[in-house]
Amino acid sequence: MCKLWLLAGLLCSSVCHAALDHIYASERSDVLGGAAFGSAGPYERIIAKAYFLVDPKLPANRIIRDIDLAPKNADGMVEFSADLYVLKPRDPAKGNGTVLFEVSNRGGKGMLSMFNHATGSTDPRTEEELGDRLLLDEGYTLVWLGWQFDVMASPGLMRNYVPVAKGVTGLVRAEFVPDHKADSWLLADRIHAAFPVFDRKDPSIQLTVRDRNDGARRVVSRDKWNFTDSTHLTVPNGFELGKIYEVVYKSQDSPIAGLGLAGIRDLISFLKYGTVDTLLADQKRFIKRAIGFGTSQSGRVLRTFLYDGFNADEKNRRTFDALWPHVGGAGRGSFNQRFAQPSRDGQPFTNFFYPVDIFPFTDLDETDNGVTDGILARATAANVVPKMFLTNGSFEYWGRAAALIHITPDGKADAPLGKDTRVYYNTAAQHGPGSFPPKRANTRNLSDPLDYRYQMRGLLAALHAWVKDNKEPPPSRYPSIASKQLVPLKELAFPKIGIEVPKRAHGAYHLDFGPEFRTAGVATIEPPALGKPFPVMVPQVDADGNEIAGIRLPEVQVPLGTYTGWNQRGPNLGASDEMIAFIGSFVPFTRTKAERLKTKDPRPSLEERYHDKQDYLAKIAAAGKSLAQEGYVLESDLPMLNERAQQHWDYFAAQK
Repeated sequence: MCKLWLLAGLLCSSVCHAALDHIYASERSDVLGGAAFGSAGPYERIIAKAYFLVDPKLPANRIIRDIDLAPKNADGMVEFSADLYVLKPRDPAKGNGTVLFEVSNRGGKGMLSMFNHATGSTDPRTEEELGDRLLLDEGYTLVWLGWQFDVMASPGLMRNYVPVAKGVTGLVRAEFVPDHKADSWLLADRIHAAFPVFDRKDPSIQLTVRDRNDGARRVVSRDKWNFTDSTHLTVPNGFELGKIYEVVYKSQDSPIAGLGLAGIRDLISFLKYGTVDTLLADQKRFIKRAIGFGTSQSGRVLRTFLYDGFNADEKNRRTFDALWPHVGGAGRGSFNQRFAQPSRDGQPFTNFFYPVDIFPFTDLDETDNGVTDGILARATAANVVPKMFLTNGSFEYWGRAAALIHITPDGKADAPLGKDTRVYYNTAAQHGPGSFPPKRANTRNLSDPLDYRYQMRGLLAALHAWVKDNKEPPPSRYPSIASKQLVPLKELAFPKIGIEVPKRAHGAYHLDFGPEFRTAGVATIEPPALGKPFPVMVPQVDADGNEIAGIRLPEVQVPLGTYTGWNQRGPNLGASDEMIAFIGSFVPFTRTKAERLKTKDPRPSLEERYHDKQDYLAKIAAAGKSLAQEGYVLESDLPMLNERAQQHWDYFAAQK
């Protein structure tokens, strides 16, 4: 009763796989007109929709929250579908045997930008959108599958189409911080689909406003606001900029959000364990291994995927061989619960107290308030622990509580890592790769121009060699308490260089969503009861204000200024003493000693640090060569790093 439409070697039709029912392809086309990529040769593009059947009785599917409330077909199965996008070698025998699966961030496709220096695109077709071809030259099969049900409907965005628990009602909390003038606001995060208000006339619904995350909530009189419709709230006189607005209401028909994680599991399981490619004479499987990669929100999805138990498929086999959550900090998220809001994160000044930064944080078991748990607990019990890279930058320590992934819950000691876990710190980096030249974008300081994609490319090669050949990757590099490179905010030794250090950093709290939340994913207390905070710790800096620990790219080792992962909100946004999300700062050195003395800058000037441009570039080249020898960057990328340094010197040395 199961059918698959043949996708030439990627999918085969001779045997039915239990969870993936069928795939309908809407397009199958050559990439760049059939151009060859390395030894993999020509690539093809497949755009399709995947259809799944999930048996709610199987133990592997009991981890899907509210699965019993989902509608069933005549065979008792739960049906759902998802958008699918694949870039694969036309001849699968010429690929490297590895699926590189990216969990889409809010429906997008980002790994070509991350690893190929490509321009962003939801449907990559041009030379610019495919970048320098690294992933394709290496022979990876690149796969994206929609997992998020509330992504806005837009061409190219990856969505998941899940059933709802019909008639089920529950609490929804909508919070927003206006950063522009408006008198109406969507109840969802950003521009996602919002849960409609079940009863707009419910007298118990209150709108509150406060100044800080832990500040007192002030009730806004009901005659000063109203619901424009079931998904928008309006204040006729306009919202105040930089204030935290919050409303809690009841909604109905909760999507079965965890099916998005099940879809990822079942697709990867099919690619690894499904029918062999009948075109291969030796009948060996085309796909031998799978690496899961996710950035920010999708990095937190991978942590949730692992914690909830989805790395074991329906037959208890390992799903992903390796997982790489990138810049997810210590978070998981609202991905497998009733009335889930997958887009909600935890930022320095918005989306407070959502079920994102909640215990446990470390991969190995830790104990807090009498509860012992760890991200790897279920994978360990099922013997499906993947190899794992965890990468974060400076912003994640300031804005995403990243220190909690490798310290004890009380902040008194470093926590051990699992034997197959490596933690790498992208020193001084903001959330995403920086752009050059630095500029102010609704920020008080210049943005951080550090482009950490070079070390991401190096680490990908290391992760693949670890999974494929069991070659040990470079050692973990991250700030630790023992080395005194990780400190409480009050102990940060930041120099006085004309910018203000944030007074607060984003932290995780003990949150109580009610007695059913931990076991069933049902929040009965909104906003949650707020308990004591977990410790907040940040990387220590040197006399220039540059961080000491981690993988320090050449431009940090041989600096032209001070790089930070934090920046403050610009005055135009309101609450200008608060951190802005995702953006770091850069403060260039003065050119001459005379300029430095005039401005009272304690940092040596360019002329005091380097004899000339050639001296600077020689030091850059030496730093890059050392990183390549250690395996943190690709040797083939050194010319680009050197060229980038030359551009930076020419730009900053000419500043007046």
